[in-house]
Amino acid sequence: MASTKARRLSVVRTSSDIRLGEGEPAYVGVDVHKATYHVAVYGPQRGLISTWVQPADPEALIERLRPIRGQVAEVVYEAGPTGFALARRLRAEGLTAQVIATSKVPTPVCPEAKCDRLDCRKLALLASKGMLHPVRVPTPQEEADRQVLRLREQLIRKSRSIQQQVKAFLLQHGIAEPDGLAHWAERAVEALRRLELLPELRYCLDVMLDELDHAVRQVKRVTRRLEELAQAERHRVAAEAMRSVPGVGLVTAMTFRLELPEPDRFDDAGQVARMAGLAPMVRQSGETRREGGLIRSSSARLRTALVEAAWRWVACDEAAKATYRRLVGNTGSGKKAIVGVARRLGVLLWRLSCRGQPYHAAA
Repeated sequence: MASTKARRLSVVRTSSDIRLGEGEPAYVGVDVHKATYHVAVYGPQRGLISTWVQPADPEALIERLRPIRGQVAEVVYEAGPTGFALARRLRAEGLTAQVIATSKVPTPVCPEAKCDRLDCRKLALLASKGMLHPVRVPTPQEEADRQVLRLREQLIRKSRSIQQQVKAFLLQHGIAEPDGLAHWAERAVEALRRLELLPELRYCLDVMLDELDHAVRQVKRVTRRLEELAQAERHRVAAEAMRSVPGVGLVTAMTFRLELPEPDRFDDAGQVARMAGLAPMVRQSGETRREGGLIRSSSARLRTALVEAAWRWVACDEAAKATYRRLVGNTGSGKKAIVGVARRLGVLLWRLSCRGQPYHAAA
């Protein structure tokens, strides 16, 4: 008798039918992939209510949830390559949809089974217990603006990769590097164009140099578009305020602006430092307190831009230089000191972008 009841419960718990009691809340976990959605509906009282697999179609998911939309407390899925389109579509239908920070999803200490079917159940369960950390869903315009910045970064990586291929080519064939190639000066590239080589080697080198020239021109093209974006009404005041800081140029200002949209949502400097990836990891037990490396569950792109800008800020601003020297004296490390300066620069840019006022060294 007991085994028969258990089998019936098992059938109900894995069924695709959604049956909720009056006033019963439901939490929906979705494991999102390019081709499929694995979906689980979980209730705080009854546990797993329903699961199913469907094509990766937001409209089909909305249609499936429509009979219980008034009782859906939350729909959650992890941030990933599929982006934020699903969350926006669900919100447009009046559903509470959250995109979850993957790095902050609780994980078991011991390894256990993992698959899409189990992942969606886990998300629904954790959502019902309030144990998930959502990320901010950008607007379509914010995401489009940010894509320009990221395209520039991708093109720069591509050009550097081609430069490494050219140097590897020269090394492999015993060809001396011309003067100025360390910084890829124009005269060095022209010298590569004039090298007398076997026809096949000449052909290969020309193809690589043509590809490099195209990548460099594309970087310049996207940089011009980024400059136009900085002059757009939605960015102009904040971008000009940030660029008033010595050493902060177009790329740093727009990286901060686009990777950290809506700066008014932060309550204090500590939140900004954590989002920028420049807050130390603190471990404390009793009276013992240790500060380790930086918290990595944040924007590596923004962290890199701020550290690079911090070096220029120190070189151009006496107040920043004094701060850097003091931090070097305290830490005994130039690398740690520049990270501290970068953290201060990030907080400064946050305040300037919120206020829309230019930088004053004495402030």
